Amino acid sequence: MIRIAVIPGDGIGVEVTREATETLRAAAGSALAFEEFPYGADHFLRTGETLPQAGFDRLRTFDAILLGAVGDPRVPDNRHAADILLGLRFRLDLYVNHRPVRLLDERLCPLKGRKAEDVDFVIFRENTEGLYAGVGGFFKKGMPDEVATQEDINTRKGVERILRHALEWARAHGKQRVLMSDKSNALTYGHDLWQRVWRELAAEYKDLETSHMYVDALAMQLVKDPSNFEVIVACNMFGDILSDLGAQIQGGLGLAASANLHPGRIGLFEPVHGSAPKFAGQNIANPIGAILSAAMLLDTAGRTDEARAIENAVAGAVRDGKTTKDLGGKLSTTQMGDEIRRRLK
Repeated sequence: MIRIAVIPGDGIGVEVTREATETLRAAAGSALAFEEFPYGADHFLRTGETLPQAGFDRLRTFDAILLGAVGDPRVPDNRHAADILLGLRFRLDLYVNHRPVRLLDERLCPLKGRKAEDVDFVIFRENTEGLYAGVGGFFKKGMPDEVATQEDINTRKGVERILRHALEWARAHGKQRVLMSDKSNALTYGHDLWQRVWRELAAEYKDLETSHMYVDALAMQLVKDPSNFEVIVACNMFGDILSDLGAQIQGGLGLAASANLHPGRIGLFEPVHGSAPKFAGQNIANPIGAILSAAMLLDTAGRTDEARAIENAVAGAVRDGKTTKDLGGKLSTTQMGDEIRRRLK
C-alpha cells in the first residue's frame, strides 16, 4: 500500500490536484491510500497556521506527498506558501528537484521545425542550498542607504550528492550525455566548488559523456537545438530558471511536472505552475502538469506500468487535440481529467 498525503493548496491547485488524485485512483486503485491536508491560504487566514509542527510530523510518515500550487494575493508576503513548499523541501532534505522536459506534440513547441524526438531531456536542480537557502538580511531597511545581502550557500556534500544523482540516473536510464551548468567564470568561489567536484566525479563515470557549459550559453543552446541534451544538472537558481525555459520548449507550464526527492525517503510531487488565482474556480486550468507529477509519484514508488499508462494516456489526448484551451483544445479541467482516465481504461 502506498500512502499519499494530498495538499491541494490554493487557486487552481485545488482543481488540478483533484484531477491528479482521481487519475491515480483510476490507474492504481487499491494499491493507494490517500489523506488530504488543509494547508494553504484559507487555512492560514482562518487559523494563523502555515505548516504546524504536528502537521509536518504527520506528513513525514507518508510514502509520498502530492502538492498543488500554493500562493494567494490575500497573503501579500505569501509566507504560508514559503513555509509549506520551501519548508517541506528543506525540512525533509529533498535535495533533488527532478524536472523532465518532453515534447508531446510538435505543434506545441515554439521552436520552428522541432519534432517530439528533438525535445526529450531531464534537468536535475539542487534543491536545498544556493541562493534559496535564505541566508542574508537587511541593514538600515527602508533608509536611503539600505543594504540587502543574499548568500549563495554551496557545500561539498550538497554539490556532490546532486551531481552524483544525475550521473547515476543517466546510467540507470540508458542516457549517455550529462552536462553540468554553472557560472564559474563569474561566481568565483561557490561554483569553483562545483567545477572541482564535477571533474572528480566525471573520472568515476567514464562510460558517460560528461561536459560543462556556462548557464547563459546553455540557455542559448537549449533554444537553438534542444536535441543536443539528455541530462542537465545545475544549482538551485540556475536549475529553476532552466527548468522554466524547458517547460516553455515543451509547450508551456501547464504541461510541466516535477518531483522533489531524497532517494529512499518520502518524495514531494507537484506541477511546476503557480496557483493562478485569477483563473481559480473557472474550470479552465490545465491539469496535465499535476497528472504527470502523479505519474512521477507512481514511477518513484515502483509502479512503473501504471506510470507509463498515465503518460501514454496524456500523450494520446494531447496528440488528438483533446486538451484545455491553453493547448488549443476545448475541454474544461474536469473534462481533460475525464479524457485521460477514459484512455486509461
